[in-house]
Amino acid sequence: MSPDHALPLRALAPAKINLGLFVGPTRADGRHAIASVMQSISLADQLTLELAPPGVTRDEVVCPGVPGENLAARALALFRAATGWDGAAVRITIDKRIPVAAGLGGGSADAAATLRLARAASGMGDEDLLFVLAAELGADVPAQVAPGRWLASGAGESLQVLPDPVSPLGVLVVPLAAQLSTPTVYATADRLSLARDAFSVQAFREKQGQAFELGAPLPRNVELLHNDLQAAAIELCPEIRGVLGQAEQAGAEVAFVSGSGPTVIGLFAHANGLARAERAVAGLAGREPAALAAVSVGADFALASAP
Repeated sequence: MSPDHALPLRALAPAKINLGLFVGPTRADGRHAIASVMQSISLADQLTLELAPPGVTRDEVVCPGVPGENLAARALALFRAATGWDGAAVRITIDKRIPVAAGLGGGSADAAATLRLARAASGMGDEDLLFVLAAELGADVPAQVAPGRWLASGAGESLQVLPDPVSPLGVLVVPLAAQLSTPTVYATADRLSLARDAFSVQAFREKQGQAFELGAPLPRNVELLHNDLQAAAIELCPEIRGVLGQAEQAGAEVAFVSGSGPTVIGLFAHANGLARAERAVAGLAGREPAALAAVSVGADFALASAP
């Protein structure tokens, strides 16, 4: 490993929220077509990449409290295979702060951060390669390679960069104790016939692009913030309905389920958005899991660097 890329390295892996999610028909590959504006927020996991302990000859991913295979391990293996990086075995440790199976893209964020760390550690590949590898890992991963604001279509792999909001977007994050499997939520949406036709999804994509093209924190048309999976998430977790009401009562300008849920998001787009989100958190004091305040972030927030 070149001394120019000394370890350890760290990177934040920001969660994403969906500023509108429109779901179309199932494609030939089994994925649903979508149109969604994906916004990174300051709620983030922290990943550290360092040399593996002496005697360990294989890469490791350690994520305390989260059992099972981690998408970050797949990302690291995919990067090595694609680039031929044969540097010494490394260990990636994930300090998990994003709720699991919550509709916030935490696993995808970790995979994207792993790709950034591997590129920084090896000095190999470029950002275009990271986007290609991300598309192989899952629909939410490409938009998190370079955190910020993206208009995603296809199954999430087709991306159009959007400008960061001209003023930071305050975000109230209200997690629930429940977890929802994304495939189960999509299957429920299919059962409830929530999917739109391909033409409608494309039309919403165009409207979203126009609404956000100049950096508006939120679109004027609140219809563009609709989440087609919300009804399916409520069907599986009826508690969501009451939490949506709590977020609105706490002052959120708009509240909705993020992604496949069950996390509820409240948005504060006008002046002092973060401060108002923090006041909303104070108004929800005592609930479990605790509500959190966050703010929209861009790519600089998540760059790989020395500790």
